[in-house]
Amino acid sequence: MSVNRITSKELRETGYIMGKRLIRLAAAALAVCLMIPGAGAVTTNQYGDVVIRVGLASSNAHVPTGELEAANLENNTGYGSGYRFGYYDSGLNFVELARTGASTTQVTVLKTQNLSYGYDSSLEKNTYSSSVVSNTTVGCFHIRLDGSFPTYTDAAMAADSYGGFVAWIDGAYQVRVGAYTSKEAAEAALGGLPASQVVGTSSYGMSVVKTGTSQILFQYDCGESGRLAIQPDVTGAGETRTWFAGYKYRGGFQYHRRGGGNLTVVNVLGLEDYINGVACYEMGREWPLEALKAQAICARTYVMKNLGKHESYGFDICTSASCQVYHGMGSNKPNYGPSSTSMQAVAETAGMVAKYNGRLAEVFYSSSFGGASENAKYVWGTDTVNEYPYLCGVEDPYEADLNDRNDMSPWTKTYTAAQLTQQLQKHGLGVGTSVKSLDLTYSQLGNVIQVAVRWANGQSTTISASNIRSRFDVNSIRFTVNGAGASDAVTPGQPTTPPAGEDIFVNDTGKLNGLKDKYVLSGTGTVSQLGESAYVISGTGTISEIGRGITGTGNGNGGTTAITPPVGGGTVTVSGSTYVFSGGGWGHQVGMSQYGANAMARRGFAGDEIVKFYFPGVQVSHY
Repeated sequence: MSVNRITSKELRETGYIMGKRLIRLAAAALAVCLMIPGAGAVTTNQYGDVVIRVGLASSNAHVPTGELEAANLENNTGYGSGYRFGYYDSGLNFVELARTGASTTQVTVLKTQNLSYGYDSSLEKNTYSSSVVSNTTVGCFHIRLDGSFPTYTDAAMAADSYGGFVAWIDGAYQVRVGAYTSKEAAEAALGGLPASQVVGTSSYGMSVVKTGTSQILFQYDCGESGRLAIQPDVTGAGETRTWFAGYKYRGGFQYHRRGGGNLTVVNVLGLEDYINGVACYEMGREWPLEALKAQAICARTYVMKNLGKHESYGFDICTSASCQVYHGMGSNKPNYGPSSTSMQAVAETAGMVAKYNGRLAEVFYSSSFGGASENAKYVWGTDTVNEYPYLCGVEDPYEADLNDRNDMSPWTKTYTAAQLTQQLQKHGLGVGTSVKSLDLTYSQLGNVIQVAVRWANGQSTTISASNIRSRFDVNSIRFTVNGAGASDAVTPGQPTTPPAGEDIFVNDTGKLNGLKDKYVLSGTGTVSQLGESAYVISGTGTISEIGRGITGTGNGNGGTTAITPPVGGGTVTVSGSTYVFSGGGWGHQVGMSQYGANAMARRGFAGDEIVKFYFPGVQVSHY
């Protein structure tokens, strides 16, 4: 079997004669650990760069790709050639164990089970898979030459002689030959080789092959804790960009088989390279420079504060919106990925983070707020009095400047009563009954922080702010229902009886200046004078007094709007045959509004000023 690898002649010409002992000693001497207040231990490499591990494929629910049987890498044309194989030490410095020649442009990492190369209909692409039937198969049984080798050079020369490949097994170089699908097939091929034996592979082993072939370039197995690393480029190019799963990335890649399963794939790169791969996706790549600076500061603060968030999966941070959206240097799509403006924003804020009392702040952001952010204590139960006072809600007079550009705000969601019941029942609420009314509790800033659903069977369900968006399938917690909102709410200590002469709105179409000497026309044609105590009959037959404690507007949908005593803040009750949710904003309502940041930048605010507006009391400085 011939393999595509660096030859002994190439090894001598490049001077690549380094033993594993020297490699380990050098790496250990270079590893550095930086302590940053509020972030725990931050890993820096030998160059002093903070290094981030980003999960690209994993069983973690926040990594949409899931685990992989095979992971393909391809050099991005013009950004280097060839690959180095090895591992990352405790300082995330790359330790080289083996390499390809510069002509190798595509490699694939496989779990060391029998896998074949072909078209996988479930993935709609050619790949290595256990479910594919093909003549190109990489088996998990090999012939191992007896003994081990002191250096990669020695192992590569021996492998070249016997048509085999170099393996790094439990911290030592081995030479293995062939890739057979059964032990019997491997044993039949033993003849003609020097002292040797048939070996299988463990559930933690990984093979690197030349993509589309059965040629193994390198094999790695160091047990459950083992992490194979691949560093693109052996040519000395100034920058590498490598394709993986449709996107191109800077930095290197790390692989492991958590629990002996499929491959977890991790992108290992410098902090600022990571921020370049976040700012342009979390915010428009051509948005105003100062808005992108604010985004870069927030993104950098977030990842530094949350390093190790997914340590149990072998990486620091994920790529979904539950962490921060990250797609590296983009794809082949036009106008996608970092722009000159977004990279300028990252460069001009390099190392800058938001702090509170000298420690990294907890920063959050989402698309838009519709006029005001919200106190995190109402949304997530966060202690915003003692621990995170900067996560308070703020009125935002700027975001509205861009309402004509924000297609997510304002918004409307309409349900019939039956549809609303079905929507809530999808989440296991109100099964066997139906919605009778909703009690909306508003904060002082006009956001809905609690909804109590009243059911026809007399029971109720309370939905907290953190679940409102998902339960009602709405964009934000800033909304009214049937026109009734924060301005209609009754708050503790306020009079519930309208003073004489106060306007009373009737079905949103007209108003009465008090009740004295007013008349009502019944459905039978009877005319009655309204006295000091007047009553209204709802569509369900409920009789309610309207002269005492009722100041809300009618919903115009066959029911009544009755305002009940509030819980904490102002509360409005709405009912009817139709429920119209009308709101603004899109997101969780805590921290920085990205559209608001855009609008502030257009008004001349600097990036750090934007951050300090949305997080009152924080300071922006270098970490």
